[in-house]
Amino acid sequence: MHRRSAALLTALFALSTVLTACGSGSDIASRPGISHLIPPAAPSQQQARSTLSYRTIKHVFVIVLENESYSNTYRHNPHHYLGHRLQQQGTLLTRYYGVGHHSLDNYIAMVSGQAPNPQTSADCIRYTNFNHTAAEATLTHAGQAKGTGCVYPKNVKTLADQLSARHIAWHGFMQSMGHSPSREHARCGVPSTNALGIDETQAASAADQYAARHNPFVYFHSLIDSGRCRKHVLPLTALPAALKDGSNARSFSFITPDLCDDGHDSPCAGADAKGSKAGGLTSVDHFLSVWVPTIKASAAYRNGGLIIITSDESDTTDASSCCHEKPGPDEAQPGNPGPGGGRVGALVIGTCIRAGATDSRRYNHYSLLRSLENLFGITTGGTDGFGHLGYAAAPGLRPFGRDLFARC
Repeated sequence: MHRRSAALLTALFALSTVLTACGSGSDIASRPGISHLIPPAAPSQQQARSTLSYRTIKHVFVIVLENESYSNTYRHNPHHYLGHRLQQQGTLLTRYYGVGHHSLDNYIAMVSGQAPNPQTSADCIRYTNFNHTAAEATLTHAGQAKGTGCVYPKNVKTLADQLSARHIAWHGFMQSMGHSPSREHARCGVPSTNALGIDETQAASAADQYAARHNPFVYFHSLIDSGRCRKHVLPLTALPAALKDGSNARSFSFITPDLCDDGHDSPCAGADAKGSKAGGLTSVDHFLSVWVPTIKASAAYRNGGLIIITSDESDTTDASSCCHEKPGPDEAQPGNPGPGGGRVGALVIGTCIRAGATDSRRYNHYSLLRSLENLFGITTGGTDGFGHLGYAAAPGLRPFGRDLFARC
């Protein structure tokens, strides 16, 4: 979600209400052109994947920034830490794309493989349940939920569900979550709503810059109803204690900076990681220069650590996509410039990764999800009853392979 005035928030709320009433919930995967949603995998890469071992990668950290283009973040970034120093430490994915606009649909895609719908594309101004008819309760053959809304039913699973089923430790670490208990829960981060059902975390305050729409775990009943969200989604201040565990047991951490430190707001309502209210890429640099060294100095990172830094979407003028996605009628909406989330890039640092390198293969958030599943040994089938999720299971989808993990 991009910066909104109060008037724009009101307009988007009205739009979300209309779309909720009119959405058809049609089967996205059955439409012509759906094969263009995914980046094609070259046969040589598929063959290489069969011999690629991820066993040396133990602890994975994903950090998601906001609304930054590849060019601004990595090619013309005047700030030394992300613009120069970090890039020397890892491999830059130069053709990595978001899957939609605005924020929430991209976060949802990263953890579940669910495609955008009108409500998630509008950042779920109203925090409401996903609605579907009895006939729509079963997922499509592409693993998509049919219907409209925000908080998905329990049959829609996430990477967190997969990890829990395999007894792999996972956490979401949300900066500023719980600073104002009347605004959101201090654990899990479910937002409070006003009399109109509008999410109270849609705009930052000086005391609290947490945004529920940047916390994907609060949009799945499989996590909320089971208690796993409350148990595993914690304020960012809990991360240092978790980093002390350098055991061989694998773990996954999804890290979301607040509305200042993720670059969303400029200037900020409150202070960033270094006390500034600058926002934008200045505060992104401040956040990363505090937290990336903290992660890298930890016992967890030293034992097979991997850091993945990306952005949810590019600016709204960029609707480019990984593979020329074609939106369906339930995704198209006024103000949404197109099907793609734009070119955002991604930077990967750590175990098996070359330093100071670039990778020009095409990836998107579905590729990231499939890659994370692969890293933790989750493939099609398995004793837990579910393999790759949603569009992460699409035939021919290219996950990260030997092009990135060149040293595994």
